[in-house]
Amino acid sequence: MLIDSHCHLDYYSEDERPLVLARARDAGVGEMVTIGTRLSRAGEQIAMAEAGAAAGAKIWCTVGTHPHHAAEEEMPQEQVVAALAAHPKVIAIGEAGLDYFYDRSPRDVQAEVFRRQIRAAALAGVPVCIHTRDADADTFAILKEQRDAGQRFDFLLHCFSSGRALAEQAVAIGGFVSFSGILTFPKSGALRAIAADVPSDRVLVETDSPFLAPVPFRGKRNEPAHVAHTARVLADVRGVSEAALAELTTANFRRLFPKAA
Repeated sequence: MLIDSHCHLDYYSEDERPLVLARARDAGVGEMVTIGTRLSRAGEQIAMAEAGAAAGAKIWCTVGTHPHHAAEEEMPQEQVVAALAAHPKVIAIGEAGLDYFYDRSPRDVQAEVFRRQIRAAALAGVPVCIHTRDADADTFAILKEQRDAGQRFDFLLHCFSSGRALAEQAVAIGGFVSFSGILTFPKSGALRAIAADVPSDRVLVETDSPFLAPVPFRGKRNEPAHVAHTARVLADVRGVSEAALAELTTANFRRLFPKAA
């Protein structure tokens, strides 16, 4: 069984969603996590996760504000966010972090929203799902700052496409690293080299669907079923069988997200 550790089911229509879930099940994807990008829509993510059982799917969710929306949403209040994370279907806070590629929100606002969501995760006892793009140094600086301030939290660098230094720094302080369809792209040789070296107990797979469809679906809309193609490439670069990779990433998912039992 594979688990898609990061997807956006709210990007599919209500009519499409049952078909997407059915294709995931047929592809051996037993569970998935639909990711929040706006705290104001946290209720929608929770409702989608709750509705999964009726569709024969096991869906978890996160609640949080993406850096793209940091200036549009209300500033997170740690106690409020932690209370949302008390719901049994909410297994993490996020996606939170920094995006200096698009810079859709002022960087100081992104940083403050990121810090507050880290503190909310520590308060709730759940991990943080982190988005970072062109912001490696500042992302790690904030993680270390919050750890040094006494915050206890686990975290996942989702859709990893950063440099080797950030991967090694994150792992050194207990972080996990998740790989998406980018891993399958022809020009991603450097990323595949990093993926080969991430410790076995810290690696996960995801789609980030409907974005970043892996080869052979590149350029088309992505969906959770396609995580199998990323897992196949990850297994190849790590020199293990696809079955072993599926077992490994599922075990890592359970350790990172203990609420997803």
